[in-house]
Amino acid sequence: MAQEQVSTITRDGNIAICAIDSPPVNALGQAVRQALFDAVEQANSDNGIAALVIRCDGRTYFAGADVREFGKPPVPPILPDVIKAIETSSKPVITAIHGTALGGGLEVAMACHFRIAEPKAKLGLPEVNLGLLPGSGGTQRLPRLIGVPEALDMIGHGKPIAASRALELGLVDEIAQGDLLEAATALARRVVADSIPVRRTSERDDKLGEAGNAALFDEFLKKNAKKFRGLDAPAAIVDLMRTTLTMPFAQASKLEREAFIALRDGPQSKALRHAFFAERTAAKVPGIDKSTPRIQIATVAIIGAGTMGSGIALAFLQSGFDVILIEVAQDGLDRGVATIEKTLAKNVSSGRMSQDKADAARAAFSPTLEFERVAEADLVIEAAFELLEVKQEIFRKLDQHARKDAILATNTSYLDVNAIASVTSRPEQVIGLHFFSPANIMKLLEIVRAEKTSLAVLASALDLAKKVGKIAVVAQVCFGFIGNRMLHVRRQETEAMLLAGASPYDLDRVVEGFGMAMGPCRIGDLAGLDLGWTRETSTGETVKERLCEADRRGMKNGAGYYDYVDGKPQESPAVLEIIDTFRREKGVTPRSFSDAEILERMLYPMINEGAKILEEGIALRASDIDVVWLFGYGWPRWTGGPMFHADATGLPRIVEALEAMGAGHEPAPLLRRLAAEGSTFAAHDAKA
Repeated sequence: MAQEQVSTITRDGNIAICAIDSPPVNALGQAVRQALFDAVEQANSDNGIAALVIRCDGRTYFAGADVREFGKPPVPPILPDVIKAIETSSKPVITAIHGTALGGGLEVAMACHFRIAEPKAKLGLPEVNLGLLPGSGGTQRLPRLIGVPEALDMIGHGKPIAASRALELGLVDEIAQGDLLEAATALARRVVADSIPVRRTSERDDKLGEAGNAALFDEFLKKNAKKFRGLDAPAAIVDLMRTTLTMPFAQASKLEREAFIALRDGPQSKALRHAFFAERTAAKVPGIDKSTPRIQIATVAIIGAGTMGSGIALAFLQSGFDVILIEVAQDGLDRGVATIEKTLAKNVSSGRMSQDKADAARAAFSPTLEFERVAEADLVIEAAFELLEVKQEIFRKLDQHARKDAILATNTSYLDVNAIASVTSRPEQVIGLHFFSPANIMKLLEIVRAEKTSLAVLASALDLAKKVGKIAVVAQVCFGFIGNRMLHVRRQETEAMLLAGASPYDLDRVVEGFGMAMGPCRIGDLAGLDLGWTRETSTGETVKERLCEADRRGMKNGAGYYDYVDGKPQESPAVLEIIDTFRREKGVTPRSFSDAEILERMLYPMINEGAKILEEGIALRASDIDVVWLFGYGWPRWTGGPMFHADATGLPRIVEALEAMGAGHEPAPLLRRLAAEGSTFAAHDAKA
């Protein structure tokens, strides 16, 4: 983009105003950087200009660096040079902040001599979320403006702050009352009229009193150890600030840039940047754009007031929808209502929700035993027991009672959505909306596109996901869709390894060491080992069945793979004995597994299944599979997701490992082909 397309410079008397307009978020790409550099140079070379105001058109201030440039050769002027030019300007530079000033955007603002913001503006340095640290002076200028403890908190956590808080801390000088540009121009005139000297942030040290307090940095890391587990960037930020804030600014800035580049070129930042783009790409579905018709949704009916139904109801109530919750029995309905009421009250007491919003949610909530009330809904979500016959019967009734233009959705986790849709006279209105438990908290929503689902219904579901704060991934119909189909493979591997000699506690330890919140056995205990199991039909052919037969059902009855004492898991000698007995009956001589082999057996068959899902067209992209596992199953974000992790590991290595595992682990054709070509899943996505 040429410079004249991203900037305009106008004059208001002796005040020059540089306006940047580079949609959608005024990212600091090369053209924008050049425009800023030139504007400062022009202001300093023109005797008729007394001060320069920098502002942005569009919906936001500079929202950060252009991450699309990462990994490419730098094109001058680089951001640190632009920032240095701004700060060393001999004429006052005032900046007007609206929307969000994030990352490099805030670094630009901090280099300006005066800052004014609109009341709703947000300011932050979120680089840590991409596995980075601020690389253009952010770790040095922010503590000089707001103090070391507050700066450490902002940079280490990456959370933006409101303009009002920025004013309290000294990050901005004024909050604009009325028009932002007029207020910024007025500030510039006062600076000139009163001959207020330029204030260069890099020269300040009045708020660096805590810079030499080693305990401050140690305590910050200790306090956030659980949150920072597995991540490189937070520790790098703390170490850098601990080391550099007592140094001369120029020397510290050089070390900051080196640390930034090291993180930028490291594996974690690449993975986190992949996750960032994958999340945004998932919502893009071929054939759907702004012109695709949508169905307006204001009232949602949910059938089933159990754990899933109540959670789904809460998700919609918290997002401002009218909700009708339908049950067949009063006791079940009462339990669902009690769960919803308890959660709303808890949200208010914790500050996550205002009392007014909770009251509005209660007013929009209609629990009922009257199935016919589905006729009032624009969207009906069935959240009943996971049996095809049960769901088909509900959809037959929906076909009779729901409005003809209503969307009919099933929350099934595994079942055939085509078979569910087939019992209606309007299969084009049927879709799968697979929420993850707890549905009011978990971010993932698998949208299952059935064979006859209309584009209008699919587009409406994608829009709906955003309104209820979910990350949506579209899947086609198959057993378990994307996430649970891969999870099923891991469960099979878990059973096979337990039989062969692995300890359930080693499996969990290795998987959790990789970065998962819970290993496969702890997850089984959490979900309930008896899910889908009955004593009458039990065959005793798996470890899981043997545990259920021993009345070890999981956390809910205090005994599963683990013994639970005060809710905390402890390794169980009884479980090891049950597994040993099972092996003896099967004639298996147990063998040991290295941690490396356990991890390969836990991950590579899942990746192989992901390749099959991609090749079959169940998922649109490999990155969509990553999004499912990142947001639905707690895959460690700093590894990018299973398919990105496969690329980083090397597909030939995964093929070789699968072949070594033997029967039942035949590499998927797509995986084998990409490995032979020296290609990747990312390259496959790029060609799609």
